Amino acid sequence: MRILITGGSGFIGQALCAQLQRVGHRLTVWSRHPRQTAPRLPGVHVIEDLAEANEIEAVVNLAGAPIVARRWSARRKQEIRDSRIGTTEKLLRWMTPQLRRPHVLISGSAVGYYGPRDDTPLDESAPAGDDFAAQLCRDWEHEAMEAEALGLRVCRLRTGVVLGPDGGALQKMRLPFQLGLGGPIGDGRQWLSWIHREDLVAMIQWLLEQDSAGGAYNGTAPEPVPQREFARTLGRVLHRPALLPTPAFALRLALGEAATMLLTGQRVLPVHAMAEGFDFRYPNLQGALQEVLT
Repeated sequence: MRILITGGSGFIGQALCAQLQRVGHRLTVWSRHPRQTAPRLPGVHVIEDLAEANEIEAVVNLAGAPIVARRWSARRKQEIRDSRIGTTEKLLRWMTPQLRRPHVLISGSAVGYYGPRDDTPLDESAPAGDDFAAQLCRDWEHEAMEAEALGLRVCRLRTGVVLGPDGGALQKMRLPFQLGLGGPIGDGRQWLSWIHREDLVAMIQWLLEQDSAGGAYNGTAPEPVPQREFARTLGRVLHRPALLPTPAFALRLALGEAATMLLTGQRVLPVHAMAEGFDFRYPNLQGALQEVLT
């Protein structure tokens, strides 16, 4: 299959490209910085202009600026929206006039779609929240769904915290824990919905190859945990204490409104994928962390 990928040089994208190449798919990555991207993706056709993408059969849209990297000014919020919704709009404009369009779009989203929630388990039928992250995900998904009118099968993948050995959330957490300075964020009661990167990559490949797949899918492991349990488990795997919490006020001082993403959470379950037969290699947090960190 000829697959076009956005966000191909990122933490998830690089692993996805490697896996899809292993099973024989032919890949094109659309990048704003092709000269920097190409060396990271050997064997992948890297382009700057979508006009260079030919005979594409599937699209995986993972592009998006980091959402909690810094405070959310009005300008930063617009950058975050443009990197997701604007990119998806450009993909749709590229697809529309083609005589032979791709037949499937796997479009990224996030569990932030559901907004801050309490202990209620959430499947894909749960409504969207109303904070900035929820509105962002809702609008991003709505734009992706426009591809259905062009005849594409569309899967919206609501991803949780992705665990992998060379980036993502664990890269930021690991050093403080190794120094004995780790602990829960805030009061630690907020739910954290996570997924091992190998499982997320496998889910994307599965969605590409399952002709019957469509709609929203929670890209999370089947066992979400409260954040304090995540901290305890991480400390146990690293053989370090997990006793020093990060105070909520400190996060709010540093990140402003963006701190809400760390201080609240959602108890998200991958009901749709499991009902359709997807199997997780790492359903348990301790097993996932051990594989990543040891």
